[in-house]
Amino acid sequence: MNVVVIGGGPAGILAGISASEQGNQVTILEKMNTLGKKLCITGKGRCNITSSLPIDEFIKNIPGNGKFLYSAFKNFTNKDIINLLEQEGLKTKVERGNRVFPVTDRASDVRDALIRVLKKKNVKTITDAKVEEIEVKNGKVTGVYYILNSNLQFIGADKVILATGGKSYPLTGSTGDGYEMAKKLGHTITEIRPSLVALKAKGDICQRLQGLSLKNVGLKIYRDNKLVYEDFGEMLFTHFGVSGPIILSGSAHLVRGSMENVYISIDLKPALDEAKLDERILRDFSEGKNKEFKNSLDKLLPQKLIPVVVDIMNKITNEDFKIDEKDNISNKKVNSITKEERHKLVKLLKNFNIAIEGFRPVEEAIVTAGGVNIKEINPKTMESKLVTGLYFAGEIIDVDAYTGGFNLQIAYSTGYTAGIDIQ
Repeated sequence: MNVVVIGGGPAGILAGISASEQGNQVTILEKMNTLGKKLCITGKGRCNITSSLPIDEFIKNIPGNGKFLYSAFKNFTNKDIINLLEQEGLKTKVERGNRVFPVTDRASDVRDALIRVLKKKNVKTITDAKVEEIEVKNGKVTGVYYILNSNLQFIGADKVILATGGKSYPLTGSTGDGYEMAKKLGHTITEIRPSLVALKAKGDICQRLQGLSLKNVGLKIYRDNKLVYEDFGEMLFTHFGVSGPIILSGSAHLVRGSMENVYISIDLKPALDEAKLDERILRDFSEGKNKEFKNSLDKLLPQKLIPVVVDIMNKITNEDFKIDEKDNISNKKVNSITKEERHKLVKLLKNFNIAIEGFRPVEEAIVTAGGVNIKEINPKTMESKLVTGLYFAGEIIDVDAYTGGFNLQIAYSTGYTAGIDIQ
């Protein structure tokens, strides 16, 4: 059987490997000049290969149609991808949060190991090949038209696997063209939205804090005053809002809902409860009794954060006590700060709130939410229910997960499943 895989990312590569193991003639068509470009930038260039969690727990980490992946995960597990890489001499390690990385900390090593497997399996790869159309006759795929060196070419196929990715990181080849191919063949594409993406904030607080990175902070995300996500770790203020690992993870929980009443609450001192934090502030104040409040927070907060906190405290106390601007809290000596004012400072540091207005563009997202409707795909085989011989793998399908290696495992497992011959 002739199998054509469109797309040379992790899903396409695993599809090529498994299809070749069935004794098929396999060709991968990739429009970029090399396979696995997007794979090379995952995990900040280190590649979070998968998660070490039991495979049965993966679905809990996939808010976007996770149950659809049950069969695919059984066909190809996290242990399978680790074993495949280790057979190619690439050892792995487990880090915080069950995240699996190559011991070399180089994503390119993961890509290179997978390409070596393709070569061993005699899978043909054609790069710089832009697919124009999937040919279908009498409801069955018959081949693929593609452009190579400005010439239109045709390759016959009994089976075509669409593994073109989503719309995130278009410079790596994920431009959404697979959606158009699927639509032309009658498939429904659900709304394309960014997931694992930075968040845009209202107001100017983030602009004032631009470039400030906070480590070991607590994060809570609220919608309509209901807690939707909680995390601990690192985040970053930018000119448009907030980014960083815990923000990207949290964004996946906001994809399926309104963004009208969303805010984040940052715990700047998660290691201290309110009583302990109050004691710490009292201690700092006692060491500099004659300092003005605006000059008293150097030991407690990053320098860039201090004027913002002082301004917010001014606003809080001015609103409460209707005091003159010249008497605002920033100019008060710390020995005259009241217990009530100090408690307001504690509350602010434990609940530093920022209103969120939306997401950054899908092109900046790590993952695309939305894609080919899962109701039109057989979950046991990844075959189209509309076109015989047409299969889907990876991010083109309407499935998406949290950070932690789950999205890459979706790519491997759906790719592998699409490649095998399941009757």
